[in-house]
Amino acid sequence: MEIWILAALLGLGLAAATGLRTFLPLLMLSAAVHFGWFGIVLNESMQWIGSSAALIALAIATVVEVLADLIPLVDNAMSVIGTVTRPVAGTVAAWAAFADLDPAMAAIAGIVIGAPTALAVSTAQTGTRAVSTATTAGLGNPVLSVIDSATSFVTSLISMVLPLLVIPLLALLTWFGFRGYRRLRSRRGAFTEQAA
Repeated sequence: MEIWILAALLGLGLAAATGLRTFLPLLMLSAAVHFGWFGIVLNESMQWIGSSAALIALAIATVVEVLADLIPLVDNAMSVIGTVTRPVAGTVAAWAAFADLDPAMAAIAGIVIGAPTALAVSTAQTGTRAVSTATTAGLGNPVLSVIDSATSFVTSLISMVLPLLVIPLLALLTWFGFRGYRRLRSRRGAFTEQAA
């Protein structure tokens, strides 16, 4: 199979994962490169991701993000901020994945694949959080936060280990996400009717 297809799938999967957690997928990519796991090679302009400094910085940022997202209301603010930061992280992840491209072409590929993918997932997550906040007064948000973190981790891992499974995985996650969102919306409607 063409190497660029595997790179595109890796970039797509990591970008989707950054739509849920800005730093976790980048941390996993950094660790994979730093420790030589899964045979991942980065674009020459993105070699810094595998450095010790990047690994430490991404680990700290990941812990802060994951813990802050467990706090009701803070999680909503982070989702709004994520509308900007997650597409940037998705671009970086996808850009790094195109190891065999010229850095300028890899940057363009990263923007085309990474930014819209991360933005779409982030927007869906923000909508789901808003509905959860309205229906559960924010009490259901920590559960969603744990699900988001686990989904980001699994998506990142599958992207690095078995990139051919990225498309079916994203299709499955989209289906589950749509069903969950509809369920929350119907609860919100029932809650609104009871309040009236």
